[in-house]
Amino acid sequence: MAPIRVLIADDHAIFRRGLRTVLAYEDDIELVAEAGDGEEAVAMAEDSVPDVILMDIRMPKVSGIEATKIIRDSVPGARIVMFTVSDEDSDLYEAIRAGAVGYLLKEVAIDEIAESVRAVAQGQSLISGSMAAKLVQEFNALMTRSDKQPKTPGPRLTDRELQILRCIAEGKSNKDIGDELFISENTVKNHVRNILEKLHLHSRMEAVMYAVRENLLEIT
Repeated sequence: MAPIRVLIADDHAIFRRGLRTVLAYEDDIELVAEAGDGEEAVAMAEDSVPDVILMDIRMPKVSGIEATKIIRDSVPGARIVMFTVSDEDSDLYEAIRAGAVGYLLKEVAIDEIAESVRAVAQGQSLISGSMAAKLVQEFNALMTRSDKQPKTPGPRLTDRELQILRCIAEGKSNKDIGDELFISENTVKNHVRNILEKLHLHSRMEAVMYAVRENLLEIT
């Protein structure tokens, strides 16, 4: 299989060098480009078309959030993971709305970086434990606000789409969903694309938020 193509976007050269060294030991991962600011990240992404982008939030010229929004449209196949020191709630929510499929704090263990890249490339969404707790709190707040507002009919999803949406919300990859529902991985991808289009969402993370808000998944 072709190696996973990775782009690193971070304005700290020493940190980029560290990631480069870590990923160099992985035979199935190829570092195809590095960027030192958000503007460069957009250009590099469009030029190299990576599979996974490790993106810092605080960068000069263009922030990681804004770069994510642009890359989401110009290189839709790239899966962007925010890799940052910021544990601010607002950064987490903005990253998800921008289209990021993961949010990892730089305190993550070195030996987990490559596994994170592989997981994201396989269709999973990743988030650091402390940030996941904040998402749960936000989900609960969303549900509370939703209960107080008049209900309006939402987009109609088929039974199969609802099944897949629940699986997405449970963190399952496309392959895992296909195995569970006895359908091909390509069929799952088509369903996911249709779900996002119907719900006017940009990422699987946003689909998770929708699933919880609409009581399609219970979080304890």
